[in-house]
Amino acid sequence: MKTIAKFSGVKQHTLQRHYKTEASGYPDWEHRHHAEKWLLFEENLSKHISIDEVSLNSGELYTFVTNKAAKGRKGALIAMIRGTRSEDIKAVMKQILPEKRALVEEITLDMAQNIESAMVEVFASAKIVTDRFHVSQLTHEVVQQLRIKLRWEEIEAENEAVKQAREQGKTIEAKELVNGDTPKQLLARSRYVLFKPESKWTNNQWLRAQTLFARYPELRLAYDHAQKLNTMYHQKTRISAQEQLEQWIGETYEKELTLFYTCAKTINLHKETILNFFYNRSTNASAEAFNAKIKLFRANLRGVVDLPFFLFRLTKIFA
Repeated sequence: MKTIAKFSGVKQHTLQRHYKTEASGYPDWEHRHHAEKWLLFEENLSKHISIDEVSLNSGELYTFVTNKAAKGRKGALIAMIRGTRSEDIKAVMKQILPEKRALVEEITLDMAQNIESAMVEVFASAKIVTDRFHVSQLTHEVVQQLRIKLRWEEIEAENEAVKQAREQGKTIEAKELVNGDTPKQLLARSRYVLFKPESKWTNNQWLRAQTLFARYPELRLAYDHAQKLNTMYHQKTRISAQEQLEQWIGETYEKELTLFYTCAKTINLHKETILNFFYNRSTNASAEAFNAKIKLFRANLRGVVDLPFFLFRLTKIFA
């Protein structure tokens, strides 16, 4: 807009105002008066849909329902609802005729129970699929919490050692490990190593991981347990995946891996929808990619000042 204004010899704000009030069609937009609360484009409904939430402005969350077949282009946006309340989502989605809703075969989403319950009620004949990356994220968070806890313990130990050395009038040298890190640095720099499977480590990451696990065997145990759950998704059938998943939950309690207890309970509650992945191996990646496009569009506009007009422009691109 700034470039067009410059070459046209008019002020940028004048051109923006003219586009909004005259050229864009925004004043006559049929959804203008309720756009901040909800938008619905039922003609974009397809057999496979995704649902996720994204923040548009000031941390305000909006739930977006998208069409996988559109691949993030025109026709991708099915619905947008302010907030994440299941009652609000159901009220908007039930405006679609029941016979059209019955055509939806599969819905991918994260582990939000309220959104899942809303989708089950609205699309009764569709399979609900819990996104595999959100399942993996649960176990990764357990490992990262343990890493952070150990790091704070090392910081506290270092502070105490420095304090005692000063009281005795001595100097203290930082303890350097095999890979050149101090214990505190080792734990800080191992964050990304613990997210990746061992087969994808670089040489430096391999040395750091071996140093880390030798010093903190509890981290090795937690890392291995988290990675074991991830390998479930390498299974070819739902039956074999179910066996491995149930074995993983059982081992959590048998080995008394208390850090994973809440994680195991959550996964057990979502077991059926997690295993539905193995019918079509569908993920919620399309919804995450759509959210990224919205955030990029918001960033290019330097934020959202006029939300209804922002949504108008968004629907022109994606609806």
